[in-house]
Amino acid sequence: MLSPDEGRDAEPDPEPGRTVAVMNDSPNPPNPADDDCDAYTGLGAAEAEERARQRGWTTVRTLPPDAIITMEYVVGRINFAVKDGTVVRSWKG
Repeated sequence: MLSPDEGRDAEPDPEPGRTVAVMNDSPNPPNPADDDCDAYTGLGAAEAEERARQRGWTTVRTLPPDAIITMEYVVGRINFAVKDGTVVRSWKG
C-alpha cells in the first residue's frame, strides 16, 4: 500500500500499459473536461504525461497502439497510445 506522499509528482513511468496517478494540490485545479485530447498527438510520452497532470488529469494511462483493453470509462483518466516514444492517439476515460 502506498503512503499518502508516494506517487506525488512522480516521474512518468516509461513502460507502456502502466497507469500513473498523481494528486493535484492546487486549490483551483484545472478541469480536464476542458482539455483537447488531440493536442497531445505528436508529443513525446513523458511530455504528454507531464502536461496532462498539469491540466488536471488524475490518471494517465500509456498503452501501445495495438493494446487490447477494456472499454470502461474512468472519470479523470486520459489514455495515450504511444509508438516509438510518441503519442499517436489520445482519448478520455
